[in-house]
Formats: sequence, structure tokens, C-alpha cells
Amino acid sequence: MSAMERGVWRAAALGALLLAACREKPAVSVSITSPSEGDTVPGPAVHITLGASGIELAPASEQRPGIAHHHLFLDVDPTPPTDTIPSGVTGIIHRGQAQTAFHWDSVAPGPHRIIAVLGDAWHVPLQPMVADTVHFVVTGP
Repeated sequence: MSAMERGVWRAAALGALLLAACREKPAVSVSITSPSEGDTVPGPAVHITLGASGIELAPASEQRPGIAHHHLFLDVDPTPPTDTIPSGVTGIIHRGQAQTAFHWDSVAPGPHRIIAVLGDAWHVPLQPMVADTVHFVVTGP
């Protein structure tokens, strides 16, 4: 076999390995499992539950690649995809211990929108952004 033929075989084998690796990597997703889209929930407190797949949820303090944790945005738009998600801002909640639930107190009656965004250990949204949105209505106490 000539050097050129060996090179072609090596390139083909490498291509096959890369293709297999890409196929094996699961897609990353996040979901708001409760409330569901269009739900009416009694207020003023709203219990939110979250799910994620294709990535390990871990505390932000672990600061390593390949992990994520949840961030919630209630009636506010998410930060730009390349910016750090701020803390201490009304309507934005960090679940930096890899929690999959949050009990939001004092949600006013009426329509609301919650957005869940997966962020890395440095609180930057995953690229491409991984998010889920649910609209729901809170009834009065």
C-alpha cells in the first residue's frame, strides 16, 4: 500500500471516529416541568420544578467544564447569551447548588412568563443557549 493510500485510510478512519463521537453526544436540553404551559396556579406562591438532560447538573462552585446549573427569569428577559447572568436582580434566580426546584413567593395575580436557562459554573449561558419558556396565570389568594 502506498503512502497516499495509507493516508486516505487514516483520514477515513479518523472521520468515522469523529462522526461516531458526534452521534454519541446527547443533545443538551432543559425543561420546566411545573407549572406547565398555560396552567392556572393558585398564588401568591408558585412552585417551579426543572429538568435537564444531556449534561451533568453540579454546583457552580465546582467550576469545571461540562457542568451546568439552572437560572430562572420571571417576567424578565434573559441576559445576552455571552454575558454573565447577574445575581441580586429582581426576577432572576440562580440555582447554583444544582437544585431542580424553586418556591417563588409573592407572585402577583395575573399572567406570567418563566424562562429556565442552563448556565455554566461561571453563570454564563451554555452555547448555544439552552432554555425553556412557560407561560402561566396566577390566581389571587
